[in-house]
Amino acid sequence: MRGPIRRAAVAGSWYPGDGARLAGELDSYLAAVAPVDLPGRLLGLISPHAGLVYSGPVAAHGYALLKKHRVATAVLVGPSHHAAFSGVSLFASGAFETPLGEVPVDGPLADRIAAESPIIRDAPRPHLAEHSLEMQLPFLRHLAPGLQIVPMLIGTQTRETVEALAGALARALPGQDVLLVASSDLSHFNPAPVANQLDGLVVQDIERFEPDRLMARLESSPEHACGGGAIVAVMKACQALGADRAKVLRYGDSGDVGERDKSRVVGYLSAALSVSAA
Repeated sequence: MRGPIRRAAVAGSWYPGDGARLAGELDSYLAAVAPVDLPGRLLGLISPHAGLVYSGPVAAHGYALLKKHRVATAVLVGPSHHAAFSGVSLFASGAFETPLGEVPVDGPLADRIAAESPIIRDAPRPHLAEHSLEMQLPFLRHLAPGLQIVPMLIGTQTRETVEALAGALARALPGQDVLLVASSDLSHFNPAPVANQLDGLVVQDIERFEPDRLMARLESSPEHACGGGAIVAVMKACQALGADRAKVLRYGDSGDVGERDKSRVVGYLSAALSVSAA
């Protein structure tokens, strides 16, 4: 049985609902990215999830790496903005709809990950209106048309949940051809100087590849990132899988585009986690 189709929830509003127009916008962002030398093997990305016109120019810096680094499955981890629950909600089969075509779920790998922890449950309902993972799909489908996904949403982003998810990923993924993607925006609705200062601390923790330091920071000040738990879980899983390098590719905020209003901005970051000796 093929499984359910998760219909696109924000196509036509957060990003173009027409495939040709969407592809053109993605290409414009990718064309503005200077080539990055990332030796070794790409294992993880940290990417924003705001409307494409705002976060797309930043997200493109990470996804441009897929032109060179090919993978079979992207394991997507993001926060739940609309549904409250404990643990991790997994969309375990079927496909996600996009204007560029459907993106199939890697069911066997989803089952393998779920078997590693009871906090991970096949629960598709929280995914239906959620944008945090959907905003990763245009770049993924455009750059890697044959890619499969394992979509996972974190409910309450407690240390216990983050640690359990990171451990499950670390046990399930050795030997798998995967890319882990943490979906998160940074601080919300501060004047740009304040946002840049808050976000700079997260940038520092990522560049130093210190997920425990970032987790402690989020516990004391959750305002640093809406998907901070996803970032920490992916960083810790990547470390366990051999990643030894974290590179922040781009930082920006919502005031960089449009009317360039810097009075109340949202911060965005794109970063790559890699194994230096492939």
